[in-house]
Order: sequence, then structure tokens, then C-alpha cells
Amino acid sequence: MGTLLFEFALTCYFAAAIIGMVDLIRGSKDASKLTVWITAVGFILHTAAIIYRYLSAGQVPITSMHESASFFAWCIALLYLVTHFRYRIGILGSFILPLIFLMMLASAMLPREIKPLSPALQSSWLLIHTVFAFLGFAAFTVAFGVGIMYLLQEHYLKTKKLSGLFLRLPNIQVLDEINYRMITLGFPLLTLAIITGALWAEDAWGSYWRWDPKETWSLITWFIYAMVLHIRLVVGWRGKRAALLSVLGFVAVLFTFFGVNFLLKSVHIFE
Repeated sequence: MGTLLFEFALTCYFAAAIIGMVDLIRGSKDASKLTVWITAVGFILHTAAIIYRYLSAGQVPITSMHESASFFAWCIALLYLVTHFRYRIGILGSFILPLIFLMMLASAMLPREIKPLSPALQSSWLLIHTVFAFLGFAAFTVAFGVGIMYLLQEHYLKTKKLSGLFLRLPNIQVLDEINYRMITLGFPLLTLAIITGALWAEDAWGSYWRWDPKETWSLITWFIYAMVLHIRLVVGWRGKRAALLSVLGFVAVLFTFFGVNFLLKSVHIFE
């Protein structure tokens, strides 16, 4: 049952991503609305799949690469839907849904067996730490998508191509605001993830910080977004520069999540 729910959610995200890409090229209000509602259905099915796996495993389903990639996609979908209904930007899905689908596709390609938790993971910190981390990363993912939208809109303004996609993208002030709000949401969440992770590490291994690759890259990501906020608030960098920095930050997010797990040796590596 859980597998079927996951596959149906994956199918919905795929359909929504395809419709979103078609909408990006051709432009249609009906397509934009359809994208949102298909995503909402996929999100509900995805939620049911996560709950079913939790009930089946008897443990929080965020301890393997399959589960963590799935939960990451779920967090992105949640923030995408919240952002859409807050700002009513139909074309937003064209930039976010492909990321959700690719994350779900990666999850689908990874081993799905349920394994018992290692002693270090048998802690109440597990849920607290990982939820903060994944929601923070999801906020940065939405900021990345909005940053790409900003760069496109800024390009159209600069080249004076004031037609086509330009007319369907929000104005750059709105995009800059959303980018800023997502980063100001993600940064404190990542901060809390690092703090709770340190407390968990002290409880499990007797040390708050061990310079493990996952810890190090999480800290690097934190510094990047701290720099983004500092430069924006103190130096006054906004707009294009802020959008470019959010793209850079997202590269760090991807490496922290995927790169460390596949390329480096870490006690945080998912199986």
C-alpha cells in the first residue's frame, strides 16, 4: 500500500512538472491551475505514503536515502503550495515542480527496505533535528527557484523584451521579496538544525562538534546564507546579486545533502 501511494504521488508530481513546463513555454491560466491541483493531490498521497511507512516501520521514515529524499521532496512541495496560495503566482510551479519530481525520482531509484535504527539514531532528537534541517533546505530550494525567476525577469527588463514570458512572471520587487522571505525562513531553521544536531551529537558521542563532513558542509551552507542576509541588510545588496547568491547557496545545499552521502565518508551517511 505504501509503495502504491508513493508511486501515485510520484506520478502526480511528474504530471504537474510536465504541465508546468508546457505552461512555461505556451502560457495558460488553466494549465497553471491544473498544475497546482495535481500537485496538491500528489502532496496528499505523498503525506499518506509517509504516514503509512511510519506506521509500518514503527520509526520516523527519514533514516535512509530513500526516505530522506522523499521527505525532502515533501517539504519542498509543502512550501511551494504555501507560497503559491500566499502570492498566487501560477507560473511558480514551472520552476519548483521539476525539482520536486527529480527529488522524488531520486528517492524512487534508491533502496526502499526498512532497516532497524542504529543505537545512535534511537533518540528523540532525530525528528526534531531532521525536520528543522529539511524544512530549512526546502525553503532554500524555493528561494533558488524564485531566484531563477528573478534573473530571467531582470534579463527581459535589461534587454527590453517586454512580452511573452515577461508578462507572466511577477515583477522583480515581488520576486525579491519572496526570495528574501524564503531565506529568512530557511536560515533560522538551519540554525536550529545545527544546534539540535550538536546537542544530539553530545548525547550520542560525548562531543558537540567533530568536524564530520556533513557537519562541516552544513556549516558552510549556513555561512553562505548568513553572508546573503548580512550583505542584504548591511551592505544593501538586493535583486540580482541576492538572486545569484541564493543560487550559489542552493549548490551548497545539494552537496550537503547528496554530495556528502555519495562522495565523502561521514557518520551521517544514510544507507
